[in-house]
Amino acid sequence: MANHKSALKRAGQNETRRMRNKTVKTRVKHVVKEVRQAAATKSVDTVDASLRTAQSTIDKAVKKGVLHKRTAARKVARLAKLSQTIKS
Repeated sequence: MANHKSALKRAGQNETRRMRNKTVKTRVKHVVKEVRQAAATKSVDTVDASLRTAQSTIDKAVKKGVLHKRTAARKVARLAKLSQTIKS
């Protein structure tokens, strides 16, 4: 455990950020799961709507610094690819 005042402050800041990031990451996982479940039903309208929501949520996570931009791009690309297989 931290002993110095600055290290204690840093530990507190890290914990606050960890909890903030956790909610964003959980939300990203949830929207990705929604897209996959919509794809399983093979409903094109539902997949498109959930894909737009997922892209928006993932982009917001990048903007907040929770996800790396390439990680986000990879996630969106895979979901888009899944969406295209449903449409064809």
